[in-house]
Amino acid sequence: MTIVSLNINKKPLNSKKKMKTIRFYAVIAAVVFLSASCVENSGKYKAAVAQRDSLEQVKQALDSNYNQTLAVLNDIEAGFSEISQNQKQMQVNLKGVEGKKTASKREVIAAQMKAIKESMEQNKVKIAELQRLSSKKGKANSMLAETIKRLQTEMDEKTAQIKSLQTELDQKNIKITELNSTVDVQSKNIVEQQTAIEQQKSTIQGQDANLNSVWYCVATTKKLKEAKIISGGGLFQAKKVMATDFDLQNFTKVDLRNISSIPTNSKKAKILSLHPQSSYKLTIGADKKITIEILNASKFWSASKYLVVEI
Repeated sequence: MTIVSLNINKKPLNSKKKMKTIRFYAVIAAVVFLSASCVENSGKYKAAVAQRDSLEQVKQALDSNYNQTLAVLNDIEAGFSEISQNQKQMQVNLKGVEGKKTASKREVIAAQMKAIKESMEQNKVKIAELQRLSSKKGKANSMLAETIKRLQTEMDEKTAQIKSLQTELDQKNIKITELNSTVDVQSKNIVEQQTAIEQQKSTIQGQDANLNSVWYCVATTKKLKEAKIISGGGLFQAKKVMATDFDLQNFTKVDLRNISSIPTNSKKAKILSLHPQSSYKLTIGADKKITIEILNASKFWSASKYLVVEI
């Protein structure tokens, strides 16, 4: 075999050629950089990034619900397992229960039926919770929807079996006194809670009415003195409203939120109790009679909740 040897003498590049080479690679680098920049700024690139972020958010949402969904599923399966176990034990205990000395066995059977019904109710709640979680998963819930359908079918089957067992218990005159007692207690608690709520509402309404209750009395000087609402009024003594422990039968009770004017039915009137002058005005009607117009209710009644008007 003949070996051909090629000997190429490489001549060093001169300075001009070196400059051209450097410029060439610089242009190539600039083109690559601009191309990458254009790609990043392109609509397709931004859309791809947005889609990636959206998928990541969906994944995080699914992951956050995964543990909760799994826990509910485990609870439901455990519930069905407990129901099946109690069913089997009941069917064994039901054999020969008609004897006279079977009171204790009847109590056991009643307790087992009670436990079955309670587990059934809990599983109904759990399946409803699973359906709620499934509605949040969007298109990713197809497998979960199938699981829920299977669980609901199993629930329907268990319901039919429990109904059959209940019929057998009725035939054997086995009453679930424990369950009935529980239901009665729960019903009683609900009634008591509703009563307490109504009492609280009534108390709050009463407190609200008291906070906004005010009284007024429009009368002559003579009647005001007779009722011991005012004192004084002599030649050298000004009229003075007495303490607020006077008889309220002489006053009219109103809600300050619902009254904006008080007629005096008199052509002369003087307010003897303390009320800011800027909170009211006296107006004279066509019949020359005076009416007290309340301009600012909270301010008017701030100094005193008892209005005393002398006519």
